[in-house]
Amino acid sequence: MQADIHPTVNPVIFRDANAKKDFFMTSTMTSDETEEHNGVKYFVVRVDVSSASHPFYTGKQNILDTSGRVDKFRAKMEKAQALKS
Repeated sequence: MQADIHPTVNPVIFRDANAKKDFFMTSTMTSDETEEHNGVKYFVVRVDVSSASHPFYTGKQNILDTSGRVDKFRAKMEKAQALKS
């Protein structure tokens, strides 16, 4: 096996913001945010959708637009104001 070609595997917490659930595992991903549990330092990676919140796994349809609802509304209102003028 060649040395220094494999990525480093780290302990990571994948935190689902919608379901408020944490998944502890190992991954090659890292982040600036860290937490310590049982003496082990974990990187915290925030995800929007996981098996705890995805409609396929939960059977519930819940749509949350986490990116740009306010910006979309403001752009829509500016466009309407421009048409009036």
